[in-house]
Amino acid sequence: MSDIKKVVLAYSGGLDTSIILRWLQETYQCEVVTFTADLGQGEELEPARAKAQQMGIKEIYIEDLREEFVRDYVFPMFRANTVYEGEYLLGTSIARPLIAKRLVEIANETGADAISHGATGKGNDQVRFELGAYALKPGIQVIAPWREWDLLSREKLMTYAKNNDIPVDFAKQGTKSPYSMDANLLHISYEGGILENPWTEAEEEMWRWSVSPEQAPEQPTYIELTYEKGDIVAIDGERLKPHEVLSKLNKLGGENGIGRLDLVENRYVGMKSRGCYETPGGTIMLKAHRAIESITLDREVAHLKDELMPKYAEIIYNGYWWSPERQMMQQMIDESQKVVNGVVRLKLYKGNVIVAGRQSPDSLFDESIATFEDDAGAYDQKDAAGFIKLNALRLRIAANKGRGQL
Repeated sequence: MSDIKKVVLAYSGGLDTSIILRWLQETYQCEVVTFTADLGQGEELEPARAKAQQMGIKEIYIEDLREEFVRDYVFPMFRANTVYEGEYLLGTSIARPLIAKRLVEIANETGADAISHGATGKGNDQVRFELGAYALKPGIQVIAPWREWDLLSREKLMTYAKNNDIPVDFAKQGTKSPYSMDANLLHISYEGGILENPWTEAEEEMWRWSVSPEQAPEQPTYIELTYEKGDIVAIDGERLKPHEVLSKLNKLGGENGIGRLDLVENRYVGMKSRGCYETPGGTIMLKAHRAIESITLDREVAHLKDELMPKYAEIIYNGYWWSPERQMMQQMIDESQKVVNGVVRLKLYKGNVIVAGRQSPDSLFDESIATFEDDAGAYDQKDAAGFIKLNALRLRIAANKGRGQL
């Protein structure tokens, strides 16, 4: 332990990371640098500075990373239409590579020997933080207190805080949310409490970003999203920065009861975990992106993307954002997006995202060929007979040999 002189801690200012801060000071006798990231979680971050100063911290980093988060992580992920296990839009997973990157960069800037995080030994985040850190700085040391200390209950944490002069508002502890929550500009997640029983329905009071579909407006909301190279650049004709796009879609989606999810996922560490998620903007983005791709991508390119997507999702979920395979796949995905330009019109209504129109200067949709009316010779329907016979040849041969019959 004596070889660690300075540690960069991913610090929220909450109970757990405040205890970790003091524990690092006492256990490792080291200097601590705190790093607090604004990823759009919607909370005031300056109190974290005051708490860190109160605990003797001299180097404090509080950074607004919303634009970088959406531009360089969320948007690239949505170009692949990424969904994990058919439902989860990876709101927590996609934030971890950026945090890991800044932890390493700050360690380099401050001459720190190690980084530290508050992820537990049961979760995926420990894997994501540490794989990212090792990929970017192979020799970095990582301190994961939850894998070292014996403070494995809330009661022990509170006792430690009292005994070590850690600034915690004990009066408010009884009114804290019963859920373990993670929020950023893409989503908010809820775990723990009554959600640990997968049979129990989430209570309505839990949700923060969205109304229930039953309480959503009786009239639909129409919006138009403009795409350039696979990314949304404007909403209803107004050009916006990436983080502004996601913020506005979150608001519109939440108002219309869009984006709620109750999921039992398979964690990387081997257990099943039940969580609830609100991802209103991401839900809209996924639907709209598939709509614009439907008229701009070649059939085989679209099908290949769909085949690759589960692997790409697994790579992100498992913490391999900085891996060579993710970077290779990203180059393929981004190449396909050069023609994904145009406008998608959507109808948002009581939890549903309904495509109401799409158009593109790069559209491959040819009405003269697809029409059910007279196509003036654009398509010769007789050609289909030869196509069918050639594709049926192996089936007919097998049937003649008595194979494959009922």
